[in-house]
Amino acid sequence: MAERKENKAGAKRLRNIFFGNEYKKEATISYGILIVGYILLQLGANAGLIGRNLQGQFVPICVYISLAISLNLVVGISGELSLGHAGFMSVGAFTGIIVTRMMEASMPSGNVRLFFAVLAGAITAAIAGIIIGIPILGLRGDYLAIVTLAFGEIVRNIMNVLYFGLDGKKLKFAFNHTIDGVEGNQRIITGAIGATGVTKTATFTTAMLLTLFTLFVVLNLKNSKHGRCIMAVRDNRIAGESIGINVKKYKLIAFVVSAALAGMAGAMFGQNYSTLAPLKFNFNTSVLILVFVVLGGIGNIWGGILAATLLTILPEALRQFADYRMLTYAVVLIVVMICTYNPTIRARAGMVWEKISPRKRRKKKAEEAADHDETGKEEM
Repeated sequence: MAERKENKAGAKRLRNIFFGNEYKKEATISYGILIVGYILLQLGANAGLIGRNLQGQFVPICVYISLAISLNLVVGISGELSLGHAGFMSVGAFTGIIVTRMMEASMPSGNVRLFFAVLAGAITAAIAGIIIGIPILGLRGDYLAIVTLAFGEIVRNIMNVLYFGLDGKKLKFAFNHTIDGVEGNQRIITGAIGATGVTKTATFTTAMLLTLFTLFVVLNLKNSKHGRCIMAVRDNRIAGESIGINVKKYKLIAFVVSAALAGMAGAMFGQNYSTLAPLKFNFNTSVLILVFVVLGGIGNIWGGILAATLLTILPEALRQFADYRMLTYAVVLIVVMICTYNPTIRARAGMVWEKISPRKRRKKKAEEAADHDETGKEEM
């Protein structure tokens, strides 16, 4: 008897984890997807079931997931439209490359250099977020989107004319021309050519740890007092101001945290390639990250994880179709968007789910039994 009660209590605790409050449900699903996905991909790679081309996408997948989660903090949780996420990613990427090149002689451990690169990327991107966020967060909607788009393009164009190099142990930089006395492997960033000769230190494991950290920060911020204030302002700005919420402060918190996390992801991205050009961080990259968020569901963290994974793997999986690869990619995007946001399709999918879900069936039967009992009492 005691054993049966213990089993029932354990089953109840398990149901509370999966079907309890929204935070537990979202956290369990999100962490579960990442951890299970990491284990499956590692096992598949070790067993030789995953090709080298797809293995090369492991770090970018983690980076894009981190970017989708961090942008969801602005677009989904804060309710603002930002098109400059690639700018923060670029700041983090090139800052991380500069830091690792400066530390190569004194720090032989690649993981330590990677840690400081990610940390430096977060700090510089957060500073950029503060600089751009303070004057623009009074804007709303399309105006904010245009300004953040301009920020991303400004960053890219600055990197196109920026030169960094090492003269001994000193870091030098210049605009529009190469640096005197710095030649060959002492160059770090060479204008539009970008960074070359980068020692790759990023691994699938470190990239996954960064993704888990990003998820931890966003979920805990979302479900904190500050997160509730951010969502209150998103739902009704006037009501939020009327009860004393500092709108600009909380919007700036979301914007700066999102920028810092994007900088960390950018630093990890930069450490995965031996060559990285500023062209990689153009407007198309910002739009791609926004597509991850929209496709997965605005404000839906685990949906963004799935969308980022699918849309990163899909072009590589369709490479055999050559010229039709991007056409197929676009068609898949359109079909998924229509199916996701069409009310008729969603209603029918909900009806099918109610029929096949044991939990939904039990709930429906309980409701029908309660209605029947109430009807019987009224007749008596």
